[in-house]
Parts: sequence; C-alpha cells; structure tokens
Amino acid sequence: MAYVRVEQRNAHLASAVRLESVNGREGKVAKATLIAISNDRRGAGEEREEEVTSILWTLWAKQAENAAQYLGKGSHVNIVGRVRNNNYTNAEGTEVHGLAFICEEIDYLDTRTEADARRSRQEFVAQMDAAEIAGSPKPPVAQPARAKRT
Repeated sequence: MAYVRVEQRNAHLASAVRLESVNGREGKVAKATLIAISNDRRGAGEEREEEVTSILWTLWAKQAENAAQYLGKGSHVNIVGRVRNNNYTNAEGTEVHGLAFICEEIDYLDTRTEADARRSRQEFVAQMDAAEIAGSPKPPVAQPARAKRT
C-alpha cells in the first residue's frame, strides 16, 4: 500500500470541530472531524489567481479531544497527514470509491489571546442566537464613541 503524505499549511477551520465517541479495538475512542481551508495563489503577474482548498480531516484519540477543546471556527492551523482509500460497497451493491484524510500532526497557530478572543466572540454570538430563538429582545450593542470634530 502506498503512503501519500499531505500537508495543509496556514489553513483556518471552516466550522467547529465535531467530536464523537466510536467503538475501537480496545473500547471507546474519540474521533473528531474538521474542515480546514487554505488559499494559494497560482500563476504570475496579472494571471495570478487564488485557489481555495478545503479538506475534511479525521483526528483520533487524545489529538481529537484536544482539537475539540482548543480549536473553533476560524482557528489557524498547520496539518500534516496521510491519504487512505475509503472504498466500500453500498446497500445497493455498488462499489463506492473515496479518500479519507487522516491527521497525524496538527499545529495550533493562534496565540492564547487570539484563541480566547475567538472563543468569547463565538460564545457571545451563540448567546444572542439563543436569546433570539427564545423570543427575548436582543440587548443593545454599545457603539464606539466618535471623536468630536472641531
């Protein structure tokens, strides 16, 4: 079996990390999935254009638990992993071919301050959404003071 190494550098998460517990060989094991997006520029001069790459990564065990705890939508990461064949026969008997991206190394690129600020913003938005769903009015948002012109 061929080993294909995949590197995704300077990526950011498109959504929150999804964590679940699945049955493994030795009992329950943590499995997390995340979507990382990276932008590259291709070409030269006026022909230069942006190319967006989105990859659905799978993380296992402690690495999955840590990612779910410390990463959120918008977090910046470097990921190194491998591609694995994900072929199977579906319920209709048709052979389905696919690829799975398995994370082996993940670097958290945000500082603690950036990560805390992102988490605070996401918690605030979640509270505002919950209040709106419950039918209570949104509290007024403080506007920054404007400097007086003289």
